Amino acid sequence: MNTLQRPEPPHAGLAYEAEVDIAPRQSLGASLLGERFIVPILGGHFEGPRLRGRVLAGGADRQLVRPDGIKELDALYEMQTDDGAVITVHNHVLIDESAQPQRYVRSVVRLRAPAGPHEWLNRRVFVGTLQGLQPERAAVRITVYELR
Repeated sequence: MNTLQRPEPPHAGLAYEAEVDIAPRQSLGASLLGERFIVPILGGHFEGPRLRGRVLAGGADRQLVRPDGIKELDALYEMQTDDGAVITVHNHVLIDESAQPQRYVRSVVRLRAPAGPHEWLNRRVFVGTLQGLQPERAAVRITVYELR
C-alpha cells in the first residue's frame, strides 16, 4: 500500500447561473451516431459572485440523440461581462433521461476569458447542470460550479 496521502477531493462552489434564451430545435438529420439537432442561442443573462452580464446572441447548441437514448449537447457561445470582457463558453452536456429517481444532467464547461480581471476563469475547472424553463419560457438555466 502506498504511504502517500491522498489529495483532498474537489469541492464545488458557484461560479455563475445563466438563463439562456433559445430558438426552437432544428433537425440536422440522422448520422451513424444518432439523430442530430441544432438549437440557436438568442441571448440571455448571467450572474455569479465574481461576474455578471449578458449572454450574446449568435451561439448554438449542437445536439446528438444516440441510439441508446443518451443526449449529448455541445454548446458554443459568448457572454459579455458588465465591464465589457467577452468570455467564450464551451459546454459539453450529457443527459440520461432513464436515470432514476430523476434524470442525470451534468456538464463540463470550458471558459476562455481575455487578460484582465476575469482571466482566473482560464485557470480553473468548471462543471455544471442544465434545466429547461419551457413551457413558461423558451430558455434554459445553466448553473456552473468551480471545482476547488
